[in-house]
Amino acid sequence: MVSLPTRTRVLVVGGGIMGASVAYHLARNGERPLLIEQSRLAGGTTWHAAGMVGRLRTTGAMARMNDASARLYQRLEAETGIATGWRQCGTLYVARTHDRMTQFHRTGSMAEHFGIGYEMLDAREAQARFPLQRGDDLVGGLSIPDDGKVEPASLTRSLARGAELAGGTVAEDVRVAELLLHDGRCVGVRTDDGREIEAEHVVLCCGMWTRELALAAGANVPLYPVEHHYAISRPVGEDIDSYPCTRDPDGQIYYRSDGDVIWLGAFQSYTKAWMVDAVPHPFSYQLLEPDWEKFEPARIEGEHRLPILAEVGYDRFVNGPESFTPDSNFIVGETHELRGLWIGAGFNSAGIAFAGGAGEALAEWILGGEQPYDLASMDVRRFAPFQGNREFLRARVTEAVGVHYRMAWPNLEFESARNLRVSPLHERLDAAGAVFGQKLGLERPNWFARAGQARTVEYSFGRQNWFQNHRDEHVAARERVALFDQSGFAKYAVRGADALGVLQRLCGNDVDVPHGHVVYTGMFNDRGTFESDLSVIRLADDAFYLVTGTGQRVHDADWILRGVEPGEDCHLVDVTPAYSVMGLMGPASRELLQELGDSDLSHAAFPFGTSRRISVGQATCRAVRITYVGELGFELHVPVDQAGLLYDALWSAGKRLGLANAGHYAINSLRLEKAYRAWGADISPDDTPLEAGLGFALAWDKAVPFRGREALAEQRAGGAEALGRRLVQLLVEDPEVVLWGQERLWLDGEPVGYTTSASYGHSLGGAVALAYVRHAAGVSRALIEGGSFELTVADRRVPARASLAPLYDPKRERILR
Repeated sequence: MVSLPTRTRVLVVGGGIMGASVAYHLARNGERPLLIEQSRLAGGTTWHAAGMVGRLRTTGAMARMNDASARLYQRLEAETGIATGWRQCGTLYVARTHDRMTQFHRTGSMAEHFGIGYEMLDAREAQARFPLQRGDDLVGGLSIPDDGKVEPASLTRSLARGAELAGGTVAEDVRVAELLLHDGRCVGVRTDDGREIEAEHVVLCCGMWTRELALAAGANVPLYPVEHHYAISRPVGEDIDSYPCTRDPDGQIYYRSDGDVIWLGAFQSYTKAWMVDAVPHPFSYQLLEPDWEKFEPARIEGEHRLPILAEVGYDRFVNGPESFTPDSNFIVGETHELRGLWIGAGFNSAGIAFAGGAGEALAEWILGGEQPYDLASMDVRRFAPFQGNREFLRARVTEAVGVHYRMAWPNLEFESARNLRVSPLHERLDAAGAVFGQKLGLERPNWFARAGQARTVEYSFGRQNWFQNHRDEHVAARERVALFDQSGFAKYAVRGADALGVLQRLCGNDVDVPHGHVVYTGMFNDRGTFESDLSVIRLADDAFYLVTGTGQRVHDADWILRGVEPGEDCHLVDVTPAYSVMGLMGPASRELLQELGDSDLSHAAFPFGTSRRISVGQATCRAVRITYVGELGFELHVPVDQAGLLYDALWSAGKRLGLANAGHYAINSLRLEKAYRAWGADISPDDTPLEAGLGFALAWDKAVPFRGREALAEQRAGGAEALGRRLVQLLVEDPEVVLWGQERLWLDGEPVGYTTSASYGHSLGGAVALAYVRHAAGVSRALIEGGSFELTVADRRVPARASLAPLYDPKRERILR
């Protein structure tokens, strides 16, 4: 029996690449972590990974992680004395279509912004980088020369040794049977031989075993294993180890050299979930049965691209289970359900590339108490409990595998495991022609098809087939009145004698307002960067109604509850399922509502930023005078059992006023014309409200200082003109240009940022976007107004006009009428 301590401050469970990385970085930061592995290090998924380390990612956080991984793997052998197999062979991406080359131009441009060197290649150059491949059907390619490959099991042992050298302890053959819980915290583990280990922090890096172990303790970690496979050729007759790791996404295959053989792998559109009731143990250094039938399309594509494979044949088939998540992003962070329980798992076949940087980020989060940078897209709190359902996961992960090589079309939607949640208006909207997308499992209209029009999206980097529909919905909100189903908003009731004090600490704005008033506010961490933004409606001295983003439902509830100190009387109830929300927006919205009820809705009687109960036909709802589209309008919050009644009443009276159904694509373009920020795009844990131009929503002098105030006061000291980074609005006046977000931004010929979100501004006559401009000497008004701005659109630059003020209705006259 392995000798173990009975107590440690940080316990890492799982000795794969992620667990070893977390333990390594904890130890390097002065901790003495204990890492335990149920069998042998790297024996789960890690050992049969392909070992490719690529830096090309579409977000700054992910690019930062992968770059950190590559840099760590390069130096690790010298530090620990254990070989990692690192070889800087580069990565090659090849394209068979011009659309794929457009994608490469977009991602390559972003890579360069993140400090990653790349080369665009023509077809001949792309073929020559891997001489054994066929090139007559290639259009071109992209190369990342500093990428490489490793031997995963050796790398894991090297990381574990590094943790030991820095003061950590590593123990194999120690299996966790259950988590120990006390008063809402995970306080340790019990092993299968009955021993208990107490810990302040338990970090589950157990790969495909993570979900079941967490679920047994009541925590939600949505991941599930799929069968993922590759084949290894017989020797090709020469040493090709220096050839780049190559991806042919149009063929859904990848191939890499290993000495004198080739590994051929696949990310097919759909794969097979591993249909087991429970992930078995022991399952160390084991594989599933070969499945050449499922691999047949990949084999055909591989032999098309590399004819030598058909000549030499195959020596070995590797079919290993790997865990995938519902959105194909991995999972890190502390669980909402249990304090002290941390997750680092679900790496979607990219664990080797991510683990070095992800382990570093998670270790810093554990030690520092908050995200070191924007990890929202990987945060375990982005998922709701229903997404941990096994049947849902089995359906979704079969498609999630293919996301790696699907064309990165704008607005691409998952097709599997749909209708997980539906609005109470779903049938009515469906009958009206809604084309649905999905957010946190909720079906919501993206746009509305006309009678006889196909309800399918023809994806493109140019104008997609819904462009005219979107224009009609956009114009309806600007010129008449439009109805939006916004039922997906997360909604909380916060009550208690100390509720005001808790919210004052958490919210940057002052929420100590008269009953019925609405306050827009951000919530910030100690760095002064965003944790979320939301609307707070005061209902009574001790009662508030909070409305936040659809995807923030779990995160924001968690953040607020963490802000309640022991003994305080403050309670939060998630009332999201209880209320439907309809946004009635446009110049005729007041007239329509006034016709259906007896309340005085005039500006004097019902001013902007207030809320009250009103009657609309026979329905009773809470009307909120607020807008996210930049027009006169009202959000109508109604109990779900009266949602249909309200919708029908609005349509019955609204026809004569030109009422139109409108979807979330229209919301996006309308809010961008008004330069309204969106969580997860324009504001994130990397951004401060001063940089985002939201300083007006900070109550600097309220009696209860808000969290993050000190950091923000320091940033404010130099004035807005001295800020080295500010959010601006951009307009491309060429009406043919299409923007989607993540286009690189140039000022006077120098790169200064990239667009955070974009759409087509039908009222402004061109594509509109938001972007952070970086300038070390300060982003002054003179710089913005006097500079020459350009955006990279695919492989060309187009001029753009920049503004710090909204280009649409800058004086808010349309809102405050």
